[in-house]
Amino acid sequence: MNKTTKMSLTDLGYDNYFESEQKRLGFSEYPVARVIAEYREAYRVITPEGEFFAKVTGKQMFSALSRENYPAVGDFVILDKLFGERAVIHKILSRKTVLTKKYSNKQDSQIIATNIDVSFIVESVDRDYNLNRFERYLVLTNEAKIKPIIILNKIDLISETELNTKISQINQRFKGVDIILTSVVTEQGLNILEKSIIRGKTYCFLGSSGVGKSSLINKLLGKNEIKTKEISESTGRGKHTTSTRVMHFLNGGGIVIDNPGTREVGLTDIDVGINEVFDEIILLSRTCKFSDCTHKNEPGCVVLESVEKGMLDKNKYNNYLKLKKEAEFYEMTDLEKRTKDRKFGKFIKKAQDMLKNKEL
Repeated sequence: MNKTTKMSLTDLGYDNYFESEQKRLGFSEYPVARVIAEYREAYRVITPEGEFFAKVTGKQMFSALSRENYPAVGDFVILDKLFGERAVIHKILSRKTVLTKKYSNKQDSQIIATNIDVSFIVESVDRDYNLNRFERYLVLTNEAKIKPIIILNKIDLISETELNTKISQINQRFKGVDIILTSVVTEQGLNILEKSIIRGKTYCFLGSSGVGKSSLINKLLGKNEIKTKEISESTGRGKHTTSTRVMHFLNGGGIVIDNPGTREVGLTDIDVGINEVFDEIILLSRTCKFSDCTHKNEPGCVVLESVEKGMLDKNKYNNYLKLKKEAEFYEMTDLEKRTKDRKFGKFIKKAQDMLKNKEL
């Protein structure tokens, strides 16, 4: 068992929800742990007594239907056996929230983290800044019913005028979402970020590589626990410095999870997150002439009319169509995707034959 500062289950994020789940499953007398890191076929878990390396049972592996049936960072688990520095995970307690994403051409979703209370969506104000990307992450967190907070990082790199313009853009596009302005160099906003983190609550940092997620967490921890790298001079993009999801415990009692940076965030649920983020469009669509209006070219479309009159942001509208189409694709089964691909292939072949005959 590793030497760590003694923490209670409450400090680990355990609350009435998980206590009732533990009782419901009949495991009140078993030790509870939280998964704080995931490795290949192994996990690092923490209990009030300390840390253990843990594995799931062969029975769990055999009965697992998908990746979601395995433990993930953030999970509370029941430990069956404790011996030395090792433990066996017997059961996963029901998850309060699950943050997931999908990748192109993959049907299964990937769990980013579980039992998250607040998601910090981080972008740097220089080359990474992109309102559409903010929108994508907001859809992701709304799907999971997790509160989002936007962090504009590296504000020392731009002028106050430029910063105010970006703040205005965000406030106009994402009404009601809190914004925290930070700079690791000048330490501006770090006290505000620290005060927003509450003891016993779990926070997840989301964002592309190189936006400064790990650097912000290092500042919160008061030490350089997470390795960081500079932005690539040739591409202007961040390097993947965090290779695995790891949970960290702050001196003030908050819990933070650093995630590998990614520029591809697939959506897993078309009806929940998208509708909440684009509620303005959803509200307008209720007065469209046709109930199944796609808001692309139908007559009597109030959404299109609002875009044309400048009442609805055109970029927001275009991103809505893009994300909706993407989410619909992910919702399709593998069979539906293959069928669609075959139909498209036949269309291409037919078009090529027609062109060939025309040339003859």
